[in-house]
Amino acid sequence: MNIELRHLRYFVAVADTLHFGKAAERLGMSQPPLSQQIRQLEDAVGARLLTRTNRRVALTEPGRVFLQEAREILAHTDRAVDLARRAQRGELGELRIGFTRTTPLSQHIPGAIFAFRQRFPAVHLQLEEMNSLQQVDALLERRLQVGILRPGTLPTALVSKRLFRDPLVAVMRSDHPVLKRVGARGKLSVKALAHEPFVVFARNAGAGVHEHVMTLCREAGFAPRISQEAREASTIIGLVAAGFGVTILPQSCDHFHVEGVRYVPLAEANAMSEIHVAYREDERSPLVPRFVQLLTVVKG
Repeated sequence: MNIELRHLRYFVAVADTLHFGKAAERLGMSQPPLSQQIRQLEDAVGARLLTRTNRRVALTEPGRVFLQEAREILAHTDRAVDLARRAQRGELGELRIGFTRTTPLSQHIPGAIFAFRQRFPAVHLQLEEMNSLQQVDALLERRLQVGILRPGTLPTALVSKRLFRDPLVAVMRSDHPVLKRVGARGKLSVKALAHEPFVVFARNAGAGVHEHVMTLCREAGFAPRISQEAREASTIIGLVAAGFGVTILPQSCDHFHVEGVRYVPLAEANAMSEIHVAYREDERSPLVPRFVQLLTVVKG
């Protein structure tokens, strides 16, 4: 006969009470079947586990040894079941999240990550900084489960939801002559930058804002004269401060405090960069919808 978990539970109940009647009551069964199950267990083990008289039940020495191991087996089993159920509910495991360099500068994303960690402390969050194009590749290759990015056209295998819009702003030296026409809180038209040299993201940097800037300039009737390219927003702002030209960046980049640089809102209604959360359409981890839902709530 194979020993099953129920045999262990029956034995532990009898060992705890040292009374077949009380053990049967705890287990919700009658006494004769319980006695039969214990005898079957003893036959399978090949040792007498309990001594029985009309007045008392006692553990034998083999019974005491077996009891300790039986408790551990049942505890491990219960823990395994609990962990599996919690994993199914999306309460533990690992979630691999990609984000762009400027993503943490927005108040929404760190707030959502903090809230997720507070709610699901047993889930390990693996955060990886990648540009938008790298995140798309990593999602397709299942190296990431969630991407927080500035999307272009996404493959059909991916689903994305807009989290919020990040206004685009002109970034220029605070002593730039154009600013005299703007005032302290005014807006600037992209067309006013038509004759300025531009510092921009390198096309292969994978920054989702690059094409948006090119489109804004094209709609304003000019192609930007590019003086310098860089891969990082902080580098671009530093080059602006050094007098290499102007640029257009997401407003969230104003967290980079560089002396002598001013961030000016743009007048164009479509001067907005969108932040999306993206994931595979066939993603099955219950952690993903949990995190996406929290992102959506916090961003509101």
